[in-house]
Amino acid sequence: MTLTSSPPAAANHTDRVHRALDAALPTGALVTGAASVERYSHDEAEWAPYALPLAVVRPQTAEQVQAVVRVCLEHGVPVVPRGAGTGLSGGANALAGSVVVSLEAMDAVLEIYPLERYAVVQPGVVNAHLRAVAAEQGLWYPPDPASAPWSTIGGNVATNAGGVCCVKYGVTGDYVLGLQVVTGTGELVRVGRRTAKGVTGYDLTALLVGSEGTLGVVTEVTVRLRPARPAEQTVVGYFDSLVAAGEAVAAVTRSGVTPSALELLDQQCLRAVDDWKNLGLSTDAAVILLARVDAPGAAGDAEAEAVRACFAAAGATWAARSEDEEEAEALFSARRLAYPALERLGPVLTEDVCVPLRAVPTMLARVEEVAARHDVRIANLAHAGDGNLHPLLVTPPGDEAARLRAQAAFEEIHAAAIALGGTVTGEHGVGLLKRGGLEAETEPAVVEMYRAVRRALDPHGILNPGKVVV
Repeated sequence: MTLTSSPPAAANHTDRVHRALDAALPTGALVTGAASVERYSHDEAEWAPYALPLAVVRPQTAEQVQAVVRVCLEHGVPVVPRGAGTGLSGGANALAGSVVVSLEAMDAVLEIYPLERYAVVQPGVVNAHLRAVAAEQGLWYPPDPASAPWSTIGGNVATNAGGVCCVKYGVTGDYVLGLQVVTGTGELVRVGRRTAKGVTGYDLTALLVGSEGTLGVVTEVTVRLRPARPAEQTVVGYFDSLVAAGEAVAAVTRSGVTPSALELLDQQCLRAVDDWKNLGLSTDAAVILLARVDAPGAAGDAEAEAVRACFAAAGATWAARSEDEEEAEALFSARRLAYPALERLGPVLTEDVCVPLRAVPTMLARVEEVAARHDVRIANLAHAGDGNLHPLLVTPPGDEAARLRAQAAFEEIHAAAIALGGTVTGEHGVGLLKRGGLEAETEPAVVEMYRAVRRALDPHGILNPGKVVV
């Protein structure tokens, strides 16, 4: 599927841009071959439109990114920043005639300061790598999206990614202290701080986090770290229905316990992972809740028992603290592997709605109703502890009628989430797929404020045009 855009650039214009980029970059950093360019033209969002870019660049320094943006400014060429391409909303999809700036080569952990508890990293650092390097210093970087083994810190910043731990420890934006960015006018600037406190001027760091490359190209990130935490305990609950599992989530919230993880996955997800990886996870349960608590000692025991009791009181057919750490890890691995496992069955359109905790049971019931009404197969994942639901709409390969039904269901799920006081995206970003949802959710005057901010920071309109708001 291709984006609607202006007619292709004339060959001589393309040649001029290629020559200017080649002169600004080291050997090998400019990619123009059709097969290679295709590989960088889109993220993982199913059915989000894209086109082949004019070129792909792989800079190694912030100054090289700045040089690229200045070339694009001079020639009126759109700039599309890209991390690992794991996004699920089309935020990294290319336009015809654009330059994709892949930040994969900027992958160094530059500094870790154990006393101050922060790290300075380039945007191409993979999330799991940062976590591993921090652990060597007795420190911990909490944000852990399911894509943590592959997604980059720059991409996480772009969408303000969350993850399994965010129910207790927050999302990416809670850990970003400062950024270095190239602006839409080609300036290389730093915003934010490295001190424990700081309120000088406007909080431009918070503004840039979650802006999906539309307000600047991130070239360095300073992130807060935490001390290593105690070992977690796992509680597992089996349920006969999504609604019963949702009631258990509400019960845990009312209990006053804040779990370090509270994840939901249904039997469709488990079966897909089991068929792929042979993890021995088959169960008769329709839905599984996976909870973890990380309070030390007796406090952790009490929290784990409280969660188990909440599961039981909400109607779990089985609920227990896991005594087998290997089994518990396998279940959480299944949670992370569910999306790629389901992709093996056909195209997957991924939802990312987030609703108030009190509305989780109702929203899960609405998802079931939508699936039945549109005759769409929907597998369910959720960061249930913070109301962030990921219904996965799976369609048979090549089935055009199923695709249209899935897209209609996708929009209806958006509408249901908004009606319940929720949002159309909790952590995947707006990108291309959810621009309509943003406008449905947001007051027109606020949408215009978004546009005004964008015009102020990107007056020439070259940074990731067409994404978020237009």
